[in-house]
Amino acid sequence: MITLKGEHIYLRALEPEDLEFIHAIENDESIWELSCTQTPYSKYLIKQYLEQAHKDIFEVKQLRLVICNYENEALGLIDLFDFDFKNKRAGVGILVKEPKDRSKGIGSEALKLLINYCFTHLDLHQLYCNISEDNQASINLFTKQGFKEVGLKKDWIHFNGSFKNEYLFQLINN
Repeated sequence: MITLKGEHIYLRALEPEDLEFIHAIENDESIWELSCTQTPYSKYLIKQYLEQAHKDIFEVKQLRLVICNYENEALGLIDLFDFDFKNKRAGVGILVKEPKDRSKGIGSEALKLLINYCFTHLDLHQLYCNISEDNQASINLFTKQGFKEVGLKKDWIHFNGSFKNEYLFQLINN
């Protein structure tokens, strides 16, 4: 699909071969705060998830795509969640797996492709994201693509014994 192909990366559906990649991401404790994860995931559970990944976004209310370079290397994931067709909106989450691949425009290109796909093919009116107050890289990524800060949720995230505020960002398709 041309909509999901960029200059340096492309977005693709999950495949059974992504088991090890997804397992590594879901069990990386350094990013559990971002995903609100508290316990590890087994390969068995991830395999079951991958077996259901072919289901339509209208049925499961989410879509996970793999961010790949043109050497077919998986670099990260970009997600739509809380897909609400009636109100034409969805949440967005993104992760570039390796720190060495961050700040190279991969996330920005992936987000741009996903926005275009959502507004063109899914007929969404708006996208939103939730970002911890101390995640400046994500704030920069989303604001660069036109997302606007519309709210602050006080003491929203409890992690490692303390609370953090979380911003709500929104992009409306005009």
